[in-house]
Amino acid sequence: MKQDVKVAVVQTGSRLFDLDRTLDRFEQRALDAARKDAELAVFPEAFVGGYPKGLDFGARVGQRSDEGREWFARYFRQSIRVPGPETARMGEIVRSCRLHVSVGVVERDGGTLYCSALYFGSDGKLLGKHRKVMPTAMERLIWGFGDGSTLDVVETELGRVGAAICWENYMPQLRLAMYAQNVELYCAPTVDDRESWQPTMRHIAMEGRCFVLAACQYLTREDCPADYPVDGKQFPDRTLIRGGSVIVDPMGNVIAGPIYDREEILVADLDGDSIIRGKFDLDVAGHYSRSEIFKLKINKKELKPRK
Repeated sequence: MKQDVKVAVVQTGSRLFDLDRTLDRFEQRALDAARKDAELAVFPEAFVGGYPKGLDFGARVGQRSDEGREWFARYFRQSIRVPGPETARMGEIVRSCRLHVSVGVVERDGGTLYCSALYFGSDGKLLGKHRKVMPTAMERLIWGFGDGSTLDVVETELGRVGAAICWENYMPQLRLAMYAQNVELYCAPTVDDRESWQPTMRHIAMEGRCFVLAACQYLTREDCPADYPVDGKQFPDRTLIRGGSVIVDPMGNVIAGPIYDREEILVADLDGDSIIRGKFDLDVAGHYSRSEIFKLKINKKELKPRK
């Protein structure tokens, strides 16, 4: 990893069901991060495309409603192709800001949606993507399952960057797959705004001896359409996702955040050598792995139906 890296974690929310305005917000927040001299900016889970919190899409066991199908059609129309015109626009924004970026998107492939994280270089080039391998609970209704083909960590001039999306961070094997690739800048885009998320981020930083950059959405009722079917009983303070973004160093120390209940850009200066100092006594993919006892096997094949 580069000796000194300035990073930004962007706590913001989508304009739900309004892709153009969300991309406008992406541009503005990327510019804000660049003005803070950040070299890498991390955006939350499903930022482009949106996280439809509270929406049930009219689904019950053995039943689906016509209204719910229409909401899914509306949601599908806000998703993006990767690559596609929206990623081209995002690349231009990134290039103009001279930033590296990790950003959560809702990706369309055929008739299926995926929750993905994209990586852009500071030249605007799309470096890669990671598809969430395990959607949680009701997410399985609207998102497909990723596979091992997108578990790669990407090499950048700043360091090795990877992403685990939301509750993927509770999957020990997936974390080890990241550590085994020597991840240094571990991005954790999420919508989990609970207090219990914080010790998880600290544990991962200390376990993997890496920097953890956790970006959570801050989403309010005002960011949703007027006809969005959530009520005051579900969200009495009109906050759907309250944030909790945080930056943690390789010894598990919080160096920025957590921040709740507002938009914010967290910025921190990272010392790359702190990863080396941390691995002096703990390298779970190296001298602390006991590889003669334990083996990690990853199927990195792209799993698609036969033509």
